[in-house]
Order: sequence, then structure tokens, then C-alpha cells
Amino acid sequence: MMPQSSRGRSRTLLIGLAAVAVISGGTAAWFVAQGPDTPSVIQPGDNGPAIAREKVQVYWLISDDTEDGTELVLAPTTIELSLTGTTPDVILQGAVERLLQGPANQDVSTTIPENTRLNRFELKEDGIHVDLSQEFTLGGGSTSMQGRLGQVIYTATALDPNAPVWISVAGEPLRVLGGEGLEVSQPITRQEFQEDFALGQLVSKK
Repeated sequence: MMPQSSRGRSRTLLIGLAAVAVISGGTAAWFVAQGPDTPSVIQPGDNGPAIAREKVQVYWLISDDTEDGTELVLAPTTIELSLTGTTPDVILQGAVERLLQGPANQDVSTTIPENTRLNRFELKEDGIHVDLSQEFTLGGGSTSMQGRLGQVIYTATALDPNAPVWISVAGEPLRVLGGEGLEVSQPITRQEFQEDFALGQLVSKK
């Protein structure tokens, strides 16, 4: 499990991000980085609000050949999103929604079932809350289940790798995933995911 001090730092950052999101009211008042990575903003016209272009990491899966065989590996890809704001909640929700659409090329893959929808995404003081549709739990063996769980956790924490994630399905906390009974602790962090599920099988490239 993650040390208490790490959880405290993560919770402090989440509180700060949530506060900025509320204060800004959805306007372009928060940026992932300054300098060349500062998001560009297209000013609004008569048809709607300004559109911001934000870059964020979305996690897909690749096959990695090892001495023990072929393993799935989480692979981050930087994707530019067109969003109606640049607050952390808007950016992360956009990243998760893009993840659920599936990869755009054949170099990477996903084990998240088609038609999986994001019902709700919230950034709270106690962590990142993600509610998915029932399709998320359908099909696949234990490796597939670990892959899709890791994809959601890593993508949802793209702005804060230490943040705890609360995952629910159709409004109910996700406790067991799949017919093989993959137990999921709540909340769960990247570190806890690696400790509980990786076992040399799922390792982040970055």
C-alpha cells in the first residue's frame, strides 16, 4: 500500500486542483504547463464557447516479448484534445472519454470493451471518481481485466500520478471485475495497481 505521506501529498494536490476548477468556473484559468506547452485557445465566435487545445497522456496497451513470453504493457501516448476549458476536471474527463473511443492506429491496443461509456467524472478532495457503464465489466480473462483497469487508472491520473482513483460501474463501487473475480480495492493508485496486479505482467513504460 502507498505510504501515508504520499497519500497526503496527493490529497493536497487534488484539493488544490479541485479548488481551482471551482473558482475558475470552467474558464481557461489553469494550465498543464507553461512555455511551449501552454494550451492554445481559439476565441469563441457566434456559435459557442472558446475551444482549447490540450495535450494529455492516454494509456493504451502493447505486447512486449520477454524471456517468459509475451506480456501486456501500458504505453502512454500524448494526444491533443479539443476542449471547452482547461481546468483539471475538464482535461482528465476528456482524456478518459478519448480512451474509451479506442486507439486510432494499430501500433497499440485496448482491452476496454466497445460501447463502454463514461457516465460521470468528478475531481474531489478524496480522489478522482470515475463511473463507467456496465459494458466495462464484460468479456475477457484476467489479463484483459488487468489491462483495462490499468488503462483507466493511469489515464485518470495523467495530471497527478499519485492520486487515488475511485471506480464505479453504473453507480456501484467496483469491487470485483470479471468472472474470474479480480478484486479491486477502493480507492486505488498507480502504485497499488502495480503491487496488486502487475506481478511482472503489466508495467508502465513511463
